[in-house]
Amino acid sequence: MKVLVVGGGGREHAICWKLAQSPKVSQLFCAPGNAGIAQAASCVPVKATDVDGMVAWAKENHMDFVMVAPDDPLALGMVDAMEAAGIPAFGPRANAAVIEASKIFSKHLMEKYHIPTARYRDFTELAPAEEYIRRQGAPIVVKADGLALGKGVVVAQTVDEALAAVREMMAGGKFGASGSKVVIEECMTGPEVTVLAFCDGKHVVPMPSSQDHKRAYDGNQGPNTGGMGAISPSPNYTPEVARQCMEEIFLPTVAALQAEGRPFQGVLYFGLMLTPNGPKVVEYNARFGDPECQAVLSLLESDLMDILMACRSGNLDQLDIRWKDGAACCLVLASGGYPGSYQKGLPITGLDEAGRTAVVFHAGTAEQDGQIVTNGGRVLGVTAVGPSLSDAIDLAYESAKPIHFDAMHFRTDIGRV
Repeated sequence: MKVLVVGGGGREHAICWKLAQSPKVSQLFCAPGNAGIAQAASCVPVKATDVDGMVAWAKENHMDFVMVAPDDPLALGMVDAMEAAGIPAFGPRANAAVIEASKIFSKHLMEKYHIPTARYRDFTELAPAEEYIRRQGAPIVVKADGLALGKGVVVAQTVDEALAAVREMMAGGKFGASGSKVVIEECMTGPEVTVLAFCDGKHVVPMPSSQDHKRAYDGNQGPNTGGMGAISPSPNYTPEVARQCMEEIFLPTVAALQAEGRPFQGVLYFGLMLTPNGPKVVEYNARFGDPECQAVLSLLESDLMDILMACRSGNLDQLDIRWKDGAACCLVLASGGYPGSYQKGLPITGLDEAGRTAVVFHAGTAEQDGQIVTNGGRVLGVTAVGPSLSDAIDLAYESAKPIHFDAMHFRTDIGRV
């Protein structure tokens, strides 16, 4: 099969790395890809958000299957457009991807179908939002309604911080149209866990749990980022918690989307908080998380291509999906200044040496005059597998030691907080 993966980050590198292992995949392409992906697939210079351009390229080049990985093209309806052109595609259609594209939609869905989540109110005007914050007090959580590169959430510790956040979003245009509407919700407490799940519209098969590390600095300090590292599985996700999540969250969510005429086929991301009152949904995503994907797919033994096709055809319940014993850790190496402004085009060294003991997934890289250089905020994801979580963490850090680029920044406590 000729397969096209849409996207160009660390998540897409992990997906291409796994698909390249499938005997069913004869040719693998990625658009737009990056310097690391180019080692596993042929990169295509089409922007991930260019729906018409992507469909045209897929048709002209006779793709047999397209895997749409990022949030933006899913929300824009790229899967719908591929299917309309007669090209089988993996990922939710736009009317199901809205579960991530609109936090207001997802909160209303959970409320309607009694899926446990934080108490909330949503707002389309600034003054009532400010009044609600003052009345509720802090800590309190302010979320942009739409897609914001994983950075549209502020956990405000003071009323002033919450007011500043809601003003930035609604009046300051920080996230454009995505922040013109907001959700303000109670601040839940407890360990955070991510569970990614394959879905075929009716059936749901959870993957091993994972834990992202969103804050920029050690000790979970600093601004939110797209993710500074991930481990899998999470030590907090016990078999009892897994059973409760399946019964109270996973199955009800898939059933709710189907009941609303929005059957979800793809990867559904459950961001969970294990509160003193049981697990609750923090957020949904309509695709693999990044960097959770890198850690979780490193543990997958089964053929990913088989799973993608089963999700699309509604036969997921007929597969026996197998996972490795042990654990995985993905350590993100970021540009200095991230998630703020940062420099691009800095030469990267030590990749070959690091790759001897771990898989180095490229997130923000490019090739320049035969040299791999930085080309984004999150640059690399050094991902190691070990018999235990502590082994995987130690190996990821040890493997990252040879890698260098100017102003390289990473957390030293991934999996340890």
